[in-house]
Amino acid sequence: MIIDVHGHYTTAPKALEDWRNRQIAGIKDPASMPKVSELKISDDELRETIETNQLAKMKERGSDITIFSPRASFMAHHIGDFNVSSTWAAICNELCYRVSQLFPDNFVPAAMLPQSPGVDPATCIPELVKCVEQYGNVGINLNPDPSGGHWTSPPLSDKAWYPIYEKMVEYDIPAMIHVSTSCNSCFHTTGAHYLNADTTAFMQCLTSDLFKDFPTLKFLIPHGGGAVPYHWGRFRGLAQELKKPLLSEHLLNNIFFDTCVYHQPGIDLLTKVIPVKNILFASEMIGAVRGIDPETGHYYDDTKRYVQATANLNDQERYMVYEGNARRVFKRLDDRLKAKGQ
Repeated sequence: MIIDVHGHYTTAPKALEDWRNRQIAGIKDPASMPKVSELKISDDELRETIETNQLAKMKERGSDITIFSPRASFMAHHIGDFNVSSTWAAICNELCYRVSQLFPDNFVPAAMLPQSPGVDPATCIPELVKCVEQYGNVGINLNPDPSGGHWTSPPLSDKAWYPIYEKMVEYDIPAMIHVSTSCNSCFHTTGAHYLNADTTAFMQCLTSDLFKDFPTLKFLIPHGGGAVPYHWGRFRGLAQELKKPLLSEHLLNNIFFDTCVYHQPGIDLLTKVIPVKNILFASEMIGAVRGIDPETGHYYDDTKRYVQATANLNDQERYMVYEGNARRVFKRLDDRLKAKGQ
């Protein structure tokens, strides 16, 4: 089974974006703020957006299940206040849940949180609980920088985040560490901000003792881990200077990386440097990089090709990357599959 742990609803019906634009306009003009009930998207519309996009590519490329969350760049936690973010998160999470109900064999939901700059992360707990208990979500996306590129929040090791971690441990769900749109012109959203955040999150964990407080907490750092695997010696050396344990003990029981790396040398290096048990298959298809690579004639985000082609994995190790590790990290996904006899 090929499990893609990193999918976003980037192809949602245009009515969603139109409603969001009205909501943003309503921040300055409360009289024009739309009601949630004014957003009407039919099941047929959802089917069409999925069948002609994500599901078509899954069939074409040979993947079976996608862990599906709201579009990352649309989270935009820096816009409005907590009430704006809470309403928007609830709408987006419900759409991903509906997709999972329409295509239960192919899509499993993961939740965005209603984060807002300067607001206590504990305010996200009700949405997290609803998504796990009512929608069957198997994970969450956690934004370490709700300010959108200005980094006004405390590091992930700060106790302000602990209420979310306590719920994650209780439910045995991982968090994908994923920022949203950059509103800082110094950082391009997908080319800089995303990768900066991946690297920053890892370093925040390295310099702390977070996992002593939460030994079963699990973070998935996407986009191949940002700069981390490609500067592994730097991070090992920094840990040594900081008198931290070896990274294999200090972080690699809790931190995992995905394969959203869009060329063969990148996957070759990832699979050579990072232990196989810490790598999960993902593509983020129809996401940040949608074009065809002129050097190969294939889509950049067809990451299964790279995993299949690398000489660094044997068949058992490919099974771990494609399926085994995802089932271990996303325990609720494993439970769901076992209930289906898979």
